[in-house]
Amino acid sequence: MTRKKKTRSLADKVTIRTGRRKDYKKWRHDNPDQVAPSRRFVAKKQQQRKLQAVKKLARQQSGQTITIHPDKTSDRPPEGQS
Repeated sequence: MTRKKKTRSLADKVTIRTGRRKDYKKWRHDNPDQVAPSRRFVAKKQQQRKLQAVKKLARQQSGQTITIHPDKTSDRPPEGQS
């Protein structure tokens, strides 16, 4: 008994709507309006983004505040002047 050769090509693994595996790329190109993520997937991703934004905001608010441009009240003269 011989073993089936492993393939890296996704085109051979996917069964598509048109019936022929090799036509998938062409079908997607010809029908861009039918190629869209499902509503469930879109809702899931929206929820993930909202949760991510809440976590980011909480991290920012709990973090330490630093002064990026402190007041220029140092005793040395500004650069470029003598």
